[in-house]
Amino acid sequence: MFTGLIEETGMVKSLMPGRNSVAIQISASKMLKDLHVGYSISVNGVCLTVIRFSGDAFTVDVMAETMRHTNLGDLLVGAAVNLERALKLGDRLGGHFVSGHVDGTGLIKDFRREDIATIIIIEAEKSILKYIILKGSVAIDGISLTVAGITENSFTVGIIPHTSSETTLLKKHQGEKVNIECDMIGKYVENFIVKVKGEKTESKIDEAFLKENGFL
Repeated sequence: MFTGLIEETGMVKSLMPGRNSVAIQISASKMLKDLHVGYSISVNGVCLTVIRFSGDAFTVDVMAETMRHTNLGDLLVGAAVNLERALKLGDRLGGHFVSGHVDGTGLIKDFRREDIATIIIIEAEKSILKYIILKGSVAIDGISLTVAGITENSFTVGIIPHTSSETTLLKKHQGEKVNIECDMIGKYVENFIVKVKGEKTESKIDEAFLKENGFL
């Protein structure tokens, strides 16, 4: 579990591709101070497991399923990535609950300035947009942001100068892919409603019941 508050931006040091997977070595500093093999770490919003670390870098495996649904397969050596360690019990929750299980990707459509903020327009599939709520939370490449606007095929978020300087988002360009994780509460509520509606219950009220209870 994460908060969407980026602790550090790391750099891809090396890529070791498999047939449908890749091992990514990432150089960092803060992340290594409390890191062990087997720990979870968020890389661009994707929850990954540390398989080894030494010196100034750690390595994570990215399997085929993760490659299909995130932008990690597009990373090149030298690319900057957003990093966050897993939430500790008792930590302040400054962002929102982020699982690191990305729902899919979107494309950056445009950037525009609005006073101190930078507004980012992100195109997304309807399967993602149905969970996007005005003034609700969304994680973009692991960054906890607030939805500022919604259209039929896109949504907007705004970032302040601090967020732009501490994350990779403004280093991206129009047309680049970003990881999107919708607020998990909406997904759980939808799942519950669908399951309840899909349940078929047999009524125990029949003619014998009505006679037994004096209705007939």
